[in-house]
Amino acid sequence: MAHVEWHEFFGTVPHKMAPLFAESEPVWTVLDRLKPFLRGTIKPNLPEDIQLGIPLENPIALLPGGWLNDGFEIVCNDDTKGKIQVWVEGEMVKEAAVICAGAVFVDFRVEIGSGAIIEPGALLKGPVIIGENTEIRQGAYLRGDCLIGADCVVGHTTEVKHSIFLDGAKAGHFAYIGDSILGNQVNLGAGTKLANLKFGPGSVKIRSDSGQSLDTGRRKIGAILGDRVQTGCNSVTNPGVILGQGSLVCPNATVKPGLYKSRTIIT
Repeated sequence: MAHVEWHEFFGTVPHKMAPLFAESEPVWTVLDRLKPFLRGTIKPNLPEDIQLGIPLENPIALLPGGWLNDGFEIVCNDDTKGKIQVWVEGEMVKEAAVICAGAVFVDFRVEIGSGAIIEPGALLKGPVIIGENTEIRQGAYLRGDCLIGADCVVGHTTEVKHSIFLDGAKAGHFAYIGDSILGNQVNLGAGTKLANLKFGPGSVKIRSDSGQSLDTGRRKIGAILGDRVQTGCNSVTNPGVILGQGSLVCPNATVKPGLYKSRTIIT
């Protein structure tokens, strides 16, 4: 049997996500458990007075003591190196999460971690869990059943659906991530697309480097990218790509379905 257990691809998983990652099972079974996991663990914390489906009129900040509608200042300039900060009574509140004016929520099943930023124009459908110090940038679209770790980026016009970002994973620009898992410190180049829908009937089958055929049991599966995988601009992965840790996908490359060992370079 090919080595397809989660620890072959991820050195660690965040403690809160650990129940998803069962031993002695193929790594793609994590996706089968994602929906019930989110519904059973999410602790929604949006303000009750948000109007669903309507862009937020004014920014709001989540401090350790609760949400603030006023009495704080949002700072973003050269001194902050372009990062959004929340200041209260002359002091920067590092733990504060902020939702900028113009963000849109479709339902209340959203959990936002401390220090997270939701920029104008982002649209979120629950259930979604957003980890600490994560950025959901302008124009991002979270379509539901998304589990985003700490220190992650879901960038400008990036769409994420039924997927997991481990800590430090970044999809900064013009990406599509469907039914996929991004490992720790993964970075997607601008325009990367992780295709997830098989055209023909039946489930997606993955061929290992030894020629063994592995049936995922899923008609929809995108890519599973091990820790520190990087993709170049405008690269595309076909449904059923599993890349080992430290692999590199060059710009404009198309990755065929399959199981790839660590540090593979795909041109």
